[in-house]
Amino acid sequence: MTFNKYRILLAGGACALTLIACSSSNDSGGASSKEPVAATVNGTPISERLVGMMLKQRTDLGRAASAEARSGYIDRLAMQLVITQEAVKKGLDKAPEVADKLELSRQSILVDAFVQDYFKSNPITDDVLKAEYEKIKVQMAGTEYKARHIVVEKDADAKDIIARLKKNPKAFEALAKEKSKDPGSKGKGGDLGWFDPRGMVPEFGAAVALLAKGAFSEEPVKTQFGYHVIMLEDSRPKEFQPLEQIKNELSQQVQQQKLKAMFDDMKAKAKIEVTPAPAPAEAKEAASAKDAAPAKEAAPADPAKK
Repeated sequence: MTFNKYRILLAGGACALTLIACSSSNDSGGASSKEPVAATVNGTPISERLVGMMLKQRTDLGRAASAEARSGYIDRLAMQLVITQEAVKKGLDKAPEVADKLELSRQSILVDAFVQDYFKSNPITDDVLKAEYEKIKVQMAGTEYKARHIVVEKDADAKDIIARLKKNPKAFEALAKEKSKDPGSKGKGGDLGWFDPRGMVPEFGAAVALLAKGAFSEEPVKTQFGYHVIMLEDSRPKEFQPLEQIKNELSQQVQQQKLKAMFDDMKAKAKIEVTPAPAPAEAKEAASAKDAAPAKEAAPADPAKK
């Protein structure tokens, strides 16, 4: 997972929040901060730091941070700030739905900042990577197989195919194209390529592991997909890429695991109280109408009835 992309997606929200904050708080019409200013809009500053952040995101994407690009960003920020100021004058920032969106954006930006700070403060060491690499090697060790299969709906159909293969084992590919109901391998003569049996349904994986090279299953192998006839073409010890080739990917994986563990711990320690969902609007309206309706007066007794 790349967090650069995540930061870029949040950049628009960050800019909007920054500008709205400036517009709302800068009642004096002038900039009081000593921070370098790229431009001012109705006395409200657009910081050079904000423009620099946007230019950095541009260079991170492999694009030049030219003077023309800087001018374009300032123009866009100025236009955004003009509109933001008008929205604040109208009190739109106080509207509940707008305030909710602003709060969600603020939280997202803080989450991203927290994650980046965590990664910076907790780098993954080579020793940690080596330990994780060895653990994965143990988990992934084993044999992988190259096989073909034919899957049919009925046990009798599978037995018929086995009988035909006993007469002519070389007919497997043609029978797969004719009989198999697996759309992924049928056109390839039942070829499944190389695979780890642990990635297959248990019955299939176990049956493959019992076959000798060049042999086919002499009894149908039943799985949730039907009845299989399997031919093993080859097997080999499973290869694993050297650590140096997967170091970056593995480092990200370890970071994600540690981050998730920390988040789970934070959540477990937090006091989270979930309130019941509100009743549907229709039910509320019906209940209100019932409560508001006047009680019916009792009808006078009919003297003719006993």
